[in-house]
Amino acid sequence: MAAKAPGTKGKHARIPRYLQLAAELREAILDGQFARGKQFPTETVLCKRYDVSRFTVREALRRLEAEGLIQRKRGSGTTVQPAAARGGALHQPLSNVGELLQYARNSEVTYEPLGACELPESIAEQIAEPPSGQWNCFRGVRQHADDALPIAVTHAYFHERLGDAVERLDLSAGTLFSQVEQFAGVRIGKVTQDIQAIAAAQDNAAALEIDEGSPVLRILRCYFDPEGRIFEISVSHHPGERFAYAMHIDVEG
Repeated sequence: MAAKAPGTKGKHARIPRYLQLAAELREAILDGQFARGKQFPTETVLCKRYDVSRFTVREALRRLEAEGLIQRKRGSGTTVQPAAARGGALHQPLSNVGELLQYARNSEVTYEPLGACELPESIAEQIAEPPSGQWNCFRGVRQHADDALPIAVTHAYFHERLGDAVERLDLSAGTLFSQVEQFAGVRIGKVTQDIQAIAAAQDNAAALEIDEGSPVLRILRCYFDPEGRIFEISVSHHPGERFAYAMHIDVEG
């Protein structure tokens, strides 16, 4: 597992180093690099390998432990939790946009255009102030790189104010919102999300290869520009047994 050079420029420069390290270690764990009894590196080894402080290492490991990926015991070191202990599900952390990109790197999706439409009423009613106007809709089924079973079916809606930037999207690249930033010159000011457990509708159940009415997690994300205007909405449905959501909360004071 190669360490990334410190001082990374670009988007990663805005992400705290402990989050970068957590993402790299998470990817290694999910890729199976510490399977079959391989020893997980000690804090000292990780400090030297990644040229980071012990605080950075401990914060990264604390995140992975909160996600259920590792277990730390005083005196016996760190061990990777077996897939069975994690329910065999994909773990999706989220505390910043960088972790959304990490999720995209660990999975594959190709979108298909569904054309211009109005925002569906079932989605609009979930948003406090849904913007008016036309939207361009895309649909994609996401799979983990090492698993043939789908982990999500996603509908992405882009507001008409983005203009012809939407026509330039690479639908096989996997991450659409980062392309919109580039092509439309729009910047993400904030991302909000709502998570709800629901029963799978017939079309989503078919795409996810599950029975109609099976439990799924619906994650609705709204992407705002710095002026507070929504320019993208994504609605993803995840099979309950294939997806686990992890959140890290720092306690102030």
